[in-house]
Amino acid sequence: MKFFVDTADVAEIKDLAASGLLDGVTTNPSLIMKADRPMLEVIKEICAVVPGPVSAETVATDHKTMLEEGRKLAKIAKNVAVKVPLTPDGLKTCKALRSEGIMVNVTLCFSAAQALLAAKADATFISPFIGRIDDNGHDGMGLIAEIMTIYRQYPHFKTEVLAASIRHSQHVIQAAKLGAHVATLPPNVLRGLFKHVLTDNGLKAFLDDWKKTGQSIL
Repeated sequence: MKFFVDTADVAEIKDLAASGLLDGVTTNPSLIMKADRPMLEVIKEICAVVPGPVSAETVATDHKTMLEEGRKLAKIAKNVAVKVPLTPDGLKTCKALRSEGIMVNVTLCFSAAQALLAAKADATFISPFIGRIDDNGHDGMGLIAEIMTIYRQYPHFKTEVLAASIRHSQHVIQAAKLGAHVATLPPNVLRGLFKHVLTDNGLKAFLDDWKKTGQSIL
């Protein structure tokens, strides 16, 4: 499974990238707002830090303007993946951008039918929003399972399932077990994958015993 981090905080991205864990980055208008910096500047900086796909979202709702925005975003760097919404105009834009060799992340997916449409439009990534589905009383992981089942029936589909709106480590594990190609994680969730009380306790015990030996490696 590939790990993307879901943030526009460049300092956070640089720190996580140093671990070698990041395969890409996803951003959206809300994350850009939190960064409080010009979008094009932020995306360019992120693309220089992470060689993998960096999702940058269009904000137009009509095909013509969305396509213009997508082309402009794609010119920032070769690893930009243009994000478009799962709407008729969004999929029309997806198809056009893909025909030009531009990566496209189709976002705001909430049903298997929508995911099927995105694959037919040749999306590079489809982003089902697990957490938001759970919040509304439905089964987010069930949607991932449905999409993976459908995609496996049609090997010519190249669209990767990017599990989004992840809230906790179990979402990551469950998505991985189902075969989702990518998980995009908030920084705190990604860091949380390291944590286990037995790891902490074991390390403390080893260090306490090492201290008693009075030795030094250096």
